[in-house]
Amino acid sequence: MLTDINPKLPMRDKNITRQFYIHKLGFKEFGSADFDGYLMMEKDQIQIHFFEFKELDPKENYGQVYIRTDNIDSFYQSLLDNKTNIHPNGPLEIKPWGQKEFSVLDPDNNLLTFGQSI
Repeated sequence: MLTDINPKLPMRDKNITRQFYIHKLGFKEFGSADFDGYLMMEKDQIQIHFFEFKELDPKENYGQVYIRTDNIDSFYQSLLDNKTNIHPNGPLEIKPWGQKEFSVLDPDNNLLTFGQSI
């Protein structure tokens, strides 16, 4: 039976992606192996994997992940404290579908939406 999911998103530059997720979102690198063209990041109980796509045009990237949290206010504040840019169309707000959400774009234009049921 299904037990977990690890989304795979494109990245142009492994070091830039690594630094963004560590310093802006509070992730850490998963595992000790440094795979060529592949990166695994984790925070709490989730992992996001990245594959190298050097020719990626960020304006044409539609990579998206919806991440559920149980303390959205605290996480949102931690991102603000880290001077992480919140998506201009995705500020923290309560949505009509009963979720409190906000969104962030990573350096390759992957959309990360964080949400908590209210």
